Amino acid sequence: MAQRTLTLGHSPDPDDAFMFYALAKELIPTHGWSFEHILQDIQTLNERAARGELDISAISIHAYAHVSDRYALLPTGASMGDGYGPMLVAKRPFTREAIATKRIAVPGRMTSAFLALQLYLGKPAREFEHVIVPFDQIFEAVQNGVADVGLIIHEGQLTFEKHGFQLCEDLGAWWGRENDGLPLPLGGNVIHKRIPPADRKVISDLLTTSIRYSLDHRPEAVEHSLRWARGMGMDLADKFVGMYVNHWTLDYGERGREAIRRFLGKAAEQGLIPKPPELEFVV
Repeated sequence: MAQRTLTLGHSPDPDDAFMFYALAKELIPTHGWSFEHILQDIQTLNERAARGELDISAISIHAYAHVSDRYALLPTGASMGDGYGPMLVAKRPFTREAIATKRIAVPGRMTSAFLALQLYLGKPAREFEHVIVPFDQIFEAVQNGVADVGLIIHEGQLTFEKHGFQLCEDLGAWWGRENDGLPLPLGGNVIHKRIPPADRKVISDLLTTSIRYSLDHRPEAVEHSLRWARGMGMDLADKFVGMYVNHWTLDYGERGREAIRRFLGKAAEQGLIPKPPELEFVV
């Protein structure tokens, strides 16, 4: 049987590289499917999902609210901030009230980090000053005075002190305090609804198998991910991977689903998204 190729978009980050290690290295059977790995930053992937371009993609939960008519959520692949998440950092600490008056460097308007920021400040984007900066240039933007505060994601959460910054707020920790200890839903994997439901299930199982393989072969998978670790050594990369590839990644579970419903529900209540989408998972 001829192989059928699917486009698979994910971030050039150690956690995504870890998840898709087995697929990238062809270490598991794929039952006639092959995958074209497309590595782009999450804001670009969100924009491509809005245009329905990719078959499968990592996506911000914020962006999912705008593309749920085209894409279904896969049951695995979640990135959840369980007591931690995107951080607001600056050269010196600011209160929430002070942050609302500062210029904030953010990694993209469709990221979950940006939606969490609006919920934290209690203000829509139009009511506070912000500048869009590639996520890996946010430290530089704050250091050079382009912004007063940086909203950091990815490995910056582990390295901000080394760069001379102080923590103003961890939005994942704040979210948990305000929402019965629920994790902050940051990202997930989606599959286009143009793919027939029976095929979606087979593909979903393949991605789950890839994640399980990496968890079962952790040292090899982490070593593979170092190529995208941006200066992190093995130990720090392993810590970062563990933050975002864990039991939540294998299955949202009811608490994970409730976290998404509450996150997008609160956003809709405050007029930050048009309406909370119906969560459609591949089963």
